[in-house]
Amino acid sequence: MKAMVFAAGRGARLQPLTDTRPKALVEVAGRTLLEQVLDRLVAAGVTEVIVNLHHLGELIPPFLAKHDNFGLERVAYSPEPALLGTGGGMKQAAWFFNDGNPFLVHNVDVLSTIDLGALLHARRQSGALATLAVMARSTPRPLFFDTEGRLVGRRSPGKGDEFVCAPRGGTVPLGFCGIQAVSPAIFGKISEIGAFGITEAYLRLAETGEAITAHRVDGAKWRDCGRPEDLRPL
Repeated sequence: MKAMVFAAGRGARLQPLTDTRPKALVEVAGRTLLEQVLDRLVAAGVTEVIVNLHHLGELIPPFLAKHDNFGLERVAYSPEPALLGTGGGMKQAAWFFNDGNPFLVHNVDVLSTIDLGALLHARRQSGALATLAVMARSTPRPLFFDTEGRLVGRRSPGKGDEFVCAPRGGTVPLGFCGIQAVSPAIFGKISEIGAFGITEAYLRLAETGEAITAHRVDGAKWRDCGRPEDLRPL
């Protein structure tokens, strides 16, 4: 099984730690964020990973080589001379997902106890293009899902609530956890170019009737390690 780790971000909120290292190599409890994410992916059955690179990204390949790729059979890299965003980054890495199988995508700065196997199973059962790990939590940018668990809109600061399609039943705002299971069929449907967020593509696809679904993980521990005060064990 394959996965992608988003590790290209500058980590500006983690300065000065990220002045000399990429965000992926910032440590929590003596272990880098990248190591902890890869350990979770390997435990879920992932054997091959592609990592996107930008800020000080040249430090990541030797770090992984020194540690025998933390048990992975293969690690590939997707350098981004200019940041492409989550959507552009995934699109550039499309060549890696050439086996027709669904894959996991994981933000490098997310630590959690989310059951990745259950997430994959949920995507398989739904047949969705993408299934997002989501939970009920406070966030200024929630996504809206309807009673059937389909993405129907979002809330944006300054823009308010935006719905791209009519919900089936009621709606609920949920926080995206930065972890998802994706069908490789997505690459034939992403028309966006350059730098863009993957949620932009998902909302456009939802508007056309494509299934982008929720997998609720409300009972899991989760943290976005985007600020120095977040760099502590779960």
